[in-house]
Formats: sequence, structure tokens, C-alpha cells
Amino acid sequence: MKLPGQDAIARQADEHLVTHKVKLPRKLVEHPFRQVAKRLSIALVVLVVTAVIVYADHDGYTDNSDGSVDLLDSFYYATVTLSTTGYGDITPVSDAARLTNIFVITPLRVLFLIILVGTTLEALTERTREEWRLNRWRSALRDHTVVVGFGTKGRSAIQTVCATGLRKDQVVVVDPSGKAIEAATAHGYAGVIGDATRSDVLNRAEVFRAKQIIIATQRDDTAVLVTLTARQLNRGAKIVVAVREEENAPLLKQSGADAVITSASAAGRLLGLSVLSPAAGMVMEDLISQGSGLDLIERPVIKAEVGKSPREMDDLVVSVLRGHRVLGYDDPAVGGLELTDRLITIVRATPATHVTPDARPLPRD
Repeated sequence: MKLPGQDAIARQADEHLVTHKVKLPRKLVEHPFRQVAKRLSIALVVLVVTAVIVYADHDGYTDNSDGSVDLLDSFYYATVTLSTTGYGDITPVSDAARLTNIFVITPLRVLFLIILVGTTLEALTERTREEWRLNRWRSALRDHTVVVGFGTKGRSAIQTVCATGLRKDQVVVVDPSGKAIEAATAHGYAGVIGDATRSDVLNRAEVFRAKQIIIATQRDDTAVLVTLTARQLNRGAKIVVAVREEENAPLLKQSGADAVITSASAAGRLLGLSVLSPAAGMVMEDLISQGSGLDLIERPVIKAEVGKSPREMDDLVVSVLRGHRVLGYDDPAVGGLELTDRLITIVRATPATHVTPDARPLPRD
């Protein structure tokens, strides 16, 4: 396979300087400027209400400068009172004014401070809350699916596995592009920004506890490095890799991949099949589109099916997985089905149709 040039290697060597972080999906919130403007508006309303209350009972107040309290003095008193400055030049002297300060002005002062100081406190505690949320996410993450690359292939792979019943909170996307991670979190997936060829980035995605790893990078050489790193961190995970060139598939399997999909060859074969038979091409596209029309699924053999041949099954059996072998439905070696066998069948897609994951690694050539 073609290796990157010296410049590319140098760029990869400098990528450790790039900051990488985990981003969790979050609910859509208002723009920060809009939030601040809204809080300032509420604070201004509280200030005006306080001034009006003081002015309505201005006879119960005294001003050390001229003895009377007008509208401007009411706003002045409201401002210094709500901000807890309290110069003492305007004071309530009547019982009604003092009761108003106790039961009305003081609660408004607290509300005013909460509105203004709350913005600062929220900014100060945001990092702490995010760290707590991240730690809780890490502790709950087990047997998840890590997807390296959120391009067209990565997105399609996630849609397919989620159509089989995988929850979005069990998917972690790794991509060096911040925009790609923002798109992933917008869809409800957790994301890690960084170079997946680095073990510390994959560790942030908890790859050592992952059940499945899907590698859909843009370059084949990157896919090899990611596969080597992922296999080193997790010996038992099922690793599926997409490559552009078919000649690189054997190298990916030697690097630890359980299955290698050649995207260019697969697309070419589908194009050729569609030329020979457009209907057959439509059927194949339907089979690989999970959740609609016909679905190709893997399921275990149940006790009632033991001893039957694949042709006697109610489902349309395509292949039988026995041990480390994948046998065709018409292979004489199949004979009667065994309880430890697994079946590849074609079924009509329904909301209840789910693929039963295989915990065993796929056979390697």
C-alpha cells in the first residue's frame, strides 16, 4: 500500500499538540447573548417595579439633602438598595415604608442579585458540571460502539446499527474535525475530537471497553494505524474497517480487523449488477438498507429448528455460521441445523426486527 510522504509523517508527529476533548450531546439551548439580554431585561423590570413601589409611598421616605423624595430619588434609592450599596441618604421613616422594605423591597433585592450574579455563577460552575457529567458518562459506558470517522461511510454505518436497536447513547464518534463532532452530538451521539491513531484519543472514547469498533477514515493508511492501535487497546472487540483500495484489505486483516469492506469495489459491483439487472440492483440496495423493505439479519438457531435443513426453515436462509465457517444454504456440509449454529436470513423489515449481535469474532482468512 502507499505510505504517506515525509511531510505527512511530520504533520502526524505534530498532531499531539492539538487539543482533543470529549463532547456529549446536549439539549438545544438559547444563544448566550440572548440569555444575558433576557436576564438584564428582567433585572431592569425589577428595578423599575422597585422604584414605582418607593415612589408610590414617597411620603414615608426622607431624603437627607432636601427632605422630599421625587421620582428620580425613587430610582436612585431602588438602584442603591437592590445593589446592596446602601448609602443611607434616603431612608424609610414611616411604618408602612419600613414594612414595604421588609416584605417587598428585600425579596426584590434578592431576586435582583440572583438574576445578575446567577450568570456569573453559571459560568463558574459550567466546567464543574461538565466534568461531573463526563465522569458519570464514562462510568456508565460499557459494551458500546466506537465509530472512527463521521463522514458518509461513518454516518451510514451508525444509522444501520441504530436501526437494529442500538441506543444512541451507546455510540461514540471519534473524528479530528470539530464540525464533524458537532454534527454527531447534534444527532445525539457522544463525540471525541482528535486523531484516532493516538491511543490517548481512543482511551477518551473508552475503546478498551467497547464491543464493536467501526473504522471509516478517509485514508487507507490512517485506517491501518487506527486498527493497530484499537486492537492493541482492545483484544476482544469486533473491528470492522472500510478501505478504498482492495489491495489494502489483507494488510488490514493482519493489523487486527475482523472484517474489511472495500468501499470502491463494493460500489463498483453494485453498479455492475444494476447495469446487468436494475431490479437485482434495487433488491441488493434494499438488503443493505437496514430498517426498510427486506433486511439481511443474523440470528441464533432455536430448539424447534434443530435438525432441520435450511430449506425447511420458515425464514429465507442464505448462510449458516458454524464455528469459524460460513456455509451456504445448499452446502452439503450443513446437514441438519445445530443449536450452536447461527443463521443469516432475509426477513421483511418491521419495527420489531433486530439483529442479534454475535459476541464471537468473525473468522479471519
